[in-house]
Amino acid sequence: MSSNNSSRMEVPQAKDAMNRFKMEVASEIGVNLKDGYNGDLTSREAGSIGGEMVRQMIKKQEESMK
Repeated sequence: MSSNNSSRMEVPQAKDAMNRFKMEVASEIGVNLKDGYNGDLTSREAGSIGGEMVRQMIKKQEESMK
């Protein structure tokens, strides 16, 4: 099974958790993210959310490996 959609969730239940995490991170860094359309965000704002999500996931993984 090959898919060209890299944003597809392998575990459907993870989608809600990732959306909650994204909203939490956006709030923490002061980006006004809302449910639904967010086309009014700048690329910098959108990228900062994703970047911070990755940083937090890496940090959590590193802590679990200690």
